[in-house]
Amino acid sequence: MAAVLSVVAVLLLGGCGTQMAGREASPSATGPIQWTTFEPSEVIGGRLADGGRTVLLDAQVPSGPRACVRDFKAVLTDPPQKDLVRVQLTFSSPSGDRRSGCSKERSATARVRLPVALGSREVVVDHYVQFTADGAKAPALRLCGKLGCTPPATGCTDASYDQALMAVDAPAHTYRDSQECDGKWLVLDFSWRTGPACDDASAPGCSSRLGDRWYFRAEKSGWVPIVEGAAGGCRVVQRRAPAFPTSLCRGLAPLSASLHPSYPPASASPSPSPSPSRPS
Repeated sequence: MAAVLSVVAVLLLGGCGTQMAGREASPSATGPIQWTTFEPSEVIGGRLADGGRTVLLDAQVPSGPRACVRDFKAVLTDPPQKDLVRVQLTFSSPSGDRRSGCSKERSATARVRLPVALGSREVVVDHYVQFTADGAKAPALRLCGKLGCTPPATGCTDASYDQALMAVDAPAHTYRDSQECDGKWLVLDFSWRTGPACDDASAPGCSSRLGDRWYFRAEKSGWVPIVEGAAGGCRVVQRRAPAFPTSLCRGLAPLSASLHPSYPPASASPSPSPSPSRPS
């Protein structure tokens, strides 16, 4: 009986040795490398062929010393609409498993045949990337930006203010508190919530928020940031852009310290006091 118990103990201890501390043993660590369906990490270009009936799309796909991509394809997800066509790019790859060696990327091209010529329609790839032939030199397609293929004209409009917020990389779900604008110059105050999501916004912590203030100049590309600053008045912006009109900044009050807290660098730790000498 003792011999049987000894054998069982050895088997149990041997089994424990196959699992790393703090991690569960992965079934794929010793099994076959699985191929999985992915979308490209980035769509980088597009162009037309066959008189606008074929769209060719260039994208980044995994690469490595062995085969890393199979069946890279573009398919229409819906019939062409009046103003756009929707395309999905997919491929199969073992890149989700580190053992595959597919740790790099390369460009690849997929093509999709349209039932009608693209014409003035936009191409929407994987729901978020847009291309248009408008403003592009044929056969190329123009890759559109975050504001779409026809960004709003710079001016004192909501869409234009949204472009300004993008230009300063404002946090998601930012909302505008106030703006002063004359079409050529802009000062924009905005804030964003930082507390927990709550049904009752009046509950403690639910209304916590931070904020910022930016000054802008209108250029061909849109609103271009000049400087950021929480102080009131014109000093901050006119030190950087003397032509900024006083009428837009003269009445600005400083941002509340709760909206725009400052974090001074930590002061050096004081040196420890010398120990008192003992009398001899």
